Amino acid sequence: MGLPEYEVTALDEVAGEIQLRVRFTGRISCPHCGEEKLRLKDRRTRRLRHENWGMRKTVLELETRKWSSRCCSRSFWQRFPGILPRVRATEPFRRSVCQKHFDGISRSRLAQRERLSSATIERWFVWYLKLLSGERISRECPQVLGIDEHFFTRKHSYATTFCDLKNDKVHDVVLGRSEASLESYLLRLEGKHGVEVVCMDLATHYRSLVRKHFPQARIVADRFHVIRTISYHVLACWKELDPVGSKNRGLVSLMRRHRHQLTLQQQRLSIYLNDRPELEAIYCFKQRLCYSLLEKHRNQKRCQKLARRFLRDIAALRCCGLAPLMALGNTLHSWREEIATMWRFTRNDGITEGFHTKMEVLQRQAYGFRNVQNYRLRVGKCVLRFSQRLVCPPLSA
Repeated sequence: MGLPEYEVTALDEVAGEIQLRVRFTGRISCPHCGEEKLRLKDRRTRRLRHENWGMRKTVLELETRKWSSRCCSRSFWQRFPGILPRVRATEPFRRSVCQKHFDGISRSRLAQRERLSSATIERWFVWYLKLLSGERISRECPQVLGIDEHFFTRKHSYATTFCDLKNDKVHDVVLGRSEASLESYLLRLEGKHGVEVVCMDLATHYRSLVRKHFPQARIVADRFHVIRTISYHVLACWKELDPVGSKNRGLVSLMRRHRHQLTLQQQRLSIYLNDRPELEAIYCFKQRLCYSLLEKHRNQKRCQKLARRFLRDIAALRCCGLAPLMALGNTLHSWREEIATMWRFTRNDGITEGFHTKMEVLQRQAYGFRNVQNYRLRVGKCVLRFSQRLVCPPLSA
């Protein structure tokens, strides 16, 4: 039956409905004093909806008793594992209904099939999400942490996502992205000293928060965001040198790509750059810088060579005389330690960005969220499903 410490005493089928008479065989004690010496005061029979047997409705008939403790003289109705008080359905049945609802069956259709009301299904679904959310909140901070923001609503602006990059899970979603809005959450976060690696984009406010609340963590810049920052400043410099050519969408596509991604288009780009030697120098410099940043799994000796080359490139950018490239040099100089860490660590924020895509799909399906707590509950269930790590919550005592 999916319920522990129960014994079936009789089984009947009435009008296509399976009726199981069961009795509880576990230990009974007073919830107030723990005494097992009890005196019977009253009894009654509860009819509880259980998981369907095939396509047939299943009902449990369970005798519950009212006891009085001989120690504290307090009375109580007997509690059962897997069955909450004042509820007319078992937890396995409620979980199965919630899972069907999340898999795409509408509330009205599911209510008609299971002979329930739409309000009951919605109430059960919120209960189920709170159980899963409680399991996520009780976990300690992950060893490899990913931090990134995503848009929530116009009223509340952005929200910050904390991801467990080692186990491919969302740890939590917190409203806001500034240091003031995240300060209270990070102060009560448990297990911060166990965080070893933190992956993030080039966001200064997140870096200051990590240095303050995760002092033992190594910050690793996300490679995708670093390459995108370089391409953005190079295209801005190209726009100043050649305003007409920078509006050609075909040339923009060629300038953004890496050299190994060009095949037949390489000749067209070479013809364009041959007439503009200053652009050709900038393009070659950008390609060399990007290819050095794309290296992974390098040992200490190789990282030292890459670091010296990287520092020379930063110095060349900061004294080149072109405003966009000088700004790029200042940015890379500010993040030089976090960028250099990419050569030893392969972790990145791609998992977090993938979860953000799932969150956007969830928001579109719900036509937006207003309540932050409901959004956190739905995100927790959504991510568990998409990561294929759905764990059934434990039966309540």
